[in-house]
Amino acid sequence: MEFTGFNWDLGNRAKCQKHGLTRDDIESMFDRPVVILPDKPNSQKEKRYRAIGTTRHGRRAFIIFTLRQSIEGTLLRPISARYMHQEEVELYEKNYTDVPNR
Repeated sequence: MEFTGFNWDLGNRAKCQKHGLTRDDIESMFDRPVVILPDKPNSQKEKRYRAIGTTRHGRRAFIIFTLRQSIEGTLLRPISARYMHQEEVELYEKNYTDVPNR
């Protein structure tokens, strides 16, 4: 999935940080291999995705995002983010053995 940067404002930054992930945590996750899956359809018009991966500090995280077009190109806009629960980590590691841990 190609994108040129991130789209942040006070709304999505605060929503992501309430679960303990910083902007740096989220952006760093996309510097390494991630699993990207379509998210469930919702009432919004935009297509949403789920990203599952590891932050630069080695913690597994789950991010809901969309892609937005701007004059800067395609921007990834995080909508929600949280660290994964232990059961989710175990399921992820079982199903995605080809994705490195760090």
